[in-house]
Amino acid sequence: MNCRSAVTSTLCALALLGGCAQTPPPVADLQGLLPTPLLLLGEQHDAADHQRLQRQTLAQLAGQGQLAAVVLEMVERGRGTAGLPRDASEERVRETLDWTAARNAGHWDWAVYGPLVMDAVRAGVPVLGGNLPRSQMRTAMGESGLDATLAPEALRRQRDKAVDLVEAIERQDGDGHCGLLPEAQVAPMTRVQIARDRAMAQTAQEAIQPGQTVLLVAGHQHVRRDIGVPAHLPGQALAVVVAQAGRSGPDTASADRVWITPPVPPQDHCAELKKQMGK
Repeated sequence: MNCRSAVTSTLCALALLGGCAQTPPPVADLQGLLPTPLLLLGEQHDAADHQRLQRQTLAQLAGQGQLAAVVLEMVERGRGTAGLPRDASEERVRETLDWTAARNAGHWDWAVYGPLVMDAVRAGVPVLGGNLPRSQMRTAMGESGLDATLAPEALRRQRDKAVDLVEAIERQDGDGHCGLLPEAQVAPMTRVQIARDRAMAQTAQEAIQPGQTVLLVAGHQHVRRDIGVPAHLPGQALAVVVAQAGRSGPDTASADRVWITPPVPPQDHCAELKKQMGK
């Protein structure tokens, strides 16, 4: 840069200092985590940096020929892109995954997750839906046997998470759980969460291939070793990475690695609860 005047020189120096002061964007550091048959990547759904890190992770694994499949919380179990050609159109991919505007209204924005999905398709890697189908959620609410699939302490923690969400909504809105979740529904909601984790665990385990890695992308709570997907895969070798927006965030004690990203505005808990309940 040619800074001829004193003023311009000062501005140049400030610009250089400002550039040096900027924190470089986080990168998907997988060193020491591979090889692993299953890599669980937890995200905050409204943090764009987390979706960027997911694409970096996919690119690294696919580029090394190590990626067996991508399992998504955002798609129902039973849906998948296996068999689609690499040059399949976005429209065809969305149709195959049942990722339509009507189906996902208020849920998962294709503009957010579509790039990750299409990266996998272009790499010839199947994208698999892992989430419990909505048609099965009401049944899951009444399945008391799901309570026994977690150890007593883990079940308590899972229920506490449901209560924490309710209390956060009350603090934010003062509207009785947004009119969605009376206290009597804490146990049924907990069972839905357990059923969702079990569905994702089963999908991921079915996709495991020798010498390769299955990448599972889901929200923070779903990748926790104590109450999430890992709890339903006893004895299964896996690695857990949590992308965290800001220095304070979810319980990451059981994560093998935490990727810190810049903070984002507070989450709309009512909107998140509506997503989970299909409202």
